[in-house]
Amino acid sequence: MIAYPAMLDVPRELVREVAKLLRAQRRVLGTRKNSRALTCWKQALLVLAWFRNQGEIALVGAGFGVSRATSYRYRDEVIDVLAAQAPDLHEALEQVATEGWAYVIADGKVFRSDRCAETTQSAKGKMINAWYSGKHHAPGANVQGLIRPDGLPMWVSDELPGHRHDLACARAAGLLGAAYWAASQLDLPTLADSGYDGAGQGVHTPIKQPGGGQVLGPDNQAYNSLLRSTRCLGERGFALLTGRWRALRRITASPRRIGAYVKAALVLTHIEQLQLRTSC
Repeated sequence: MIAYPAMLDVPRELVREVAKLLRAQRRVLGTRKNSRALTCWKQALLVLAWFRNQGEIALVGAGFGVSRATSYRYRDEVIDVLAAQAPDLHEALEQVATEGWAYVIADGKVFRSDRCAETTQSAKGKMINAWYSGKHHAPGANVQGLIRPDGLPMWVSDELPGHRHDLACARAAGLLGAAYWAASQLDLPTLADSGYDGAGQGVHTPIKQPGGGQVLGPDNQAYNSLLRSTRCLGERGFALLTGRWRALRRITASPRRIGAYVKAALVLTHIEQLQLRTSC
């Protein structure tokens, strides 16, 4: 292998915060000083380089002088430490309400992964691939999210099988129950796309086009237009995660790890946003 210098376009403060979390984790585990191949700073730098550039973790680790197995182990350790810092669903809703926003946006995304042989029984009684999304024609995991009106994701769920519908995933993740609570207790309604049609009170979705060649009335058309124009900025929430942290574009680990990856990226995004606000 040939080594070469490279630049990593993340703030130094972000590396410092991740290293601080790693030091706290090592103290909890009772890790002896100088018993690791990399310091907390270099381990944080290694994982951020992989997260940011979607590189091969073994090659990134080789640049830091560690083996393939150590690289994978260090990566998974950082992801678990970061994912543990992800906000709770109700905490995220309360934060959005406290910041003065008038609503929150619910959205779901299938994060692609390598094919998994796990099967399950469909609603029609057929055996299907549990992680295959018929909508996207690719294997992956469905992750639900709550997004602030300006497009900043505030909460993401655990991974759910890619074959499941957004509404079913939102119900399984507890998102719908929390949305009902936020609408009634925090005066914070939830806006969503037609994939959440029938979600219930407090979750506003577009009115569907009637069948039989009928046309929606002007008032319903105006409602749909207003809802879509209000919700559109929230659609960039997951795009912000995948655009900034390129490793999320295709996850080669087990689909059951996808939720931890996305939560780790969410925490990194929140740390960056905090650093940008405090540095201005």
